[in-house]
Formats: sequence, structure tokens, C-alpha cells
Amino acid sequence: MLYTIIGQDVPDSLEKRVSARSAHLARLQIMQEEGRLILAGPFPAVDSNDPGAAGFSGSLIVAEFASLQEAESWIQADPFVAAGVYAQVTVKPFKKMLPA
Repeated sequence: MLYTIIGQDVPDSLEKRVSARSAHLARLQIMQEEGRLILAGPFPAVDSNDPGAAGFSGSLIVAEFASLQEAESWIQADPFVAAGVYAQVTVKPFKKMLPA
């Protein structure tokens, strides 16, 4: 089943994001190679693809997991969580409707 993982950043998270980014992306790359990653990316803190020093306000991941518990365990082991990037993480089941 698909699950959404929404991380909401702590204030001024940019430095923490930068330090943990390569390890975070490596985990996402593995999921992509397994064919389980639907999409992933950050929410710019300002209305721009390149927010610069404004940084990001959070992240969205949509991926396939065997269960809600597996999705929750996966994100708890993420480098962004370990680095303190996220103030809060929400994991929810997701049913993709479109595009088909």
C-alpha cells in the first residue's frame, strides 16, 4: 500500500538539512531502485524553486510500504529525523487516484 510521509521542519532547519541531505537522499534512492518510491521532495519556505537562505518548511514522500508500522519505522530511521530537521512527522495511508 502507499503511504504519505509529511515532515514539518523545525525553524531554521537549512543547516541541519544540508548536513544530512546526502544520507537522506541515499535512502530514497534505494527505495526508488526497488520501485517503491512514487515521489519525494521538500516544501520551499518561499514561493520559489530555489528558496536560498529561506530554506524549506518540510518534506513530502509518497512510497509503498507493507504496512503503516513499516512506513513509520522507515522514517524514524531517516537521517533527517536523526539530525533534528523535523519538528513533527505524520505518516498516513494514501490511495492514488490520478494519474491512472
